[in-house]
Amino acid sequence: MTKESVIQSVPGEAAPPARRRRKEARPAEIIEAGMQEFALRGFAGTRLEDVARRAGIAKGTIYLYFRDKESLFMAAVQEKVVPAIGEIAGFVDSFPGPTRELLKLVIPVLHQRLVQSDLHTILRILIGEGSHFPGLTALYYRETVLRGRELLERIVARGRARGEIRDGAAADLPLVIMAPAIMSAIWQMTFTREAPIPPEQFLAAHLDLITEGLLLPEPGR
Repeated sequence: MTKESVIQSVPGEAAPPARRRRKEARPAEIIEAGMQEFALRGFAGTRLEDVARRAGIAKGTIYLYFRDKESLFMAAVQEKVVPAIGEIAGFVDSFPGPTRELLKLVIPVLHQRLVQSDLHTILRILIGEGSHFPGLTALYYRETVLRGRELLERIVARGRARGEIRDGAAADLPLVIMAPAIMSAIWQMTFTREAPIPPEQFLAAHLDLITEGLLLPEPGR
């Protein structure tokens, strides 16, 4: 349900004027136009005037919402990545079942966000251009990677406390849980024309690797 439909459904309260609705939607429209330009030209090759043209606005309008191209990129990260981390964190904290079932919920979300969305554009920029723009890499690490690491560490600590995760190098570095999802994203970006592998096959292999390698066998197996 959209924000407008919610407002319209409240008795006695009129919907906001179209101009105000347009203004509220504009940052998201600029971010979407920016993502399309980043995907087409990379970070270095993207110009704010091209973003403005794609969004159908004057270049000066962008500066009402974003300080520069870097802040536009980080706004895209905030919109595309951070909500996914919050979504996962929410059910990690409240999930009552075994860690095996928790990971079966978490890992498909990671694949969906990394492989089946335009987040791979951000990943491609960080891999290909991050060394030229260290500020982007540092910001992305603080805003997303660090939060993701902490979340994975919580999952592993939870599993260890419940006696469900085997001790070893993988448990000592929970970050490696992400590796197959990142590999899937890189494969789809780079090698899919030469050797296509369906994303769902990567997901199945990822689940098998984690549940059979990181986790202790279930009782009775």
